[in-house]
Amino acid sequence: MLCAILLLFSFCSIAILVKAQKLSGFDLAAIHFIQGFESKQLTSVMKFFTQLGSFSSVMMIFLLVLVILGLYKSKVKMLIFGVVVLGTPLINEMLKLAFQRSRPHLHRLIEIGGYSFPSGHSMNAASVYGVLVYLLWKHVPGKVGRTVLLSISCLFILMIGVSRIYLGVHYPSDVIAGYLASSFWVIAVIWLFHKYLRRA
Repeated sequence: MLCAILLLFSFCSIAILVKAQKLSGFDLAAIHFIQGFESKQLTSVMKFFTQLGSFSSVMMIFLLVLVILGLYKSKVKMLIFGVVVLGTPLINEMLKLAFQRSRPHLHRLIEIGGYSFPSGHSMNAASVYGVLVYLLWKHVPGKVGRTVLLSISCLFILMIGVSRIYLGVHYPSDVIAGYLASSFWVIAVIWLFHKYLRRA
C-alpha cells in the first residue's frame, strides 16, 4: 500500500507540474531526441508497438486471458484481471477530461484526436502487462523464467510508451503519468483483493 501511495503522490506531482506548464522544456527536449532517430524501418516498429497498446489489442488480450482463467476456474484472478483492465480506460478518460491537455503539434507521424494527458496507451500497457506478471509469477518456474517474464513485460510497456512519443501524439510527461496512474491502479486493486480475502 505504501508503494501505491508513493505512485499516487508521484502522479499528482507530475499533474501539478504539467498544469503549471513547468515540464515544457523537458517534454520538447525528449520529443526532439526520440524523433531524431526517425527512419522508415523504425516507424514501422513503433506503429507495431503502438498497436499493442490500442483498445482493440487490449480487448483481444483481455478476452483470451479471461477464457484461460475461466478454464482453470480462477475466479479471484478473473475478477482482479477484469477490474484492472476494464477500470483502466475509464480512469484514463476521467483524467483526460479533468486535465484537457491538447496533444503535441510538432511532427506527427499518425493522426489521432482526443486529449493528451495521461497517455491511454501507456496506461493500458502498464495495466495489462503489469497484472499479467502478477498472474503468471507463481506459475513461471525459476529465477530465469521470472526474469524473462519481467523483462518482456517491461520491454512491451516501455516500447508502447516510447512509440507514442516517437509518433508525435503524446508528450513524455503524458507517458510517465500514464505509467504512474496505472501502476497505482494495479497495485491498489491487488492489495484490496488480498485484504478482502484475508478477512474472508
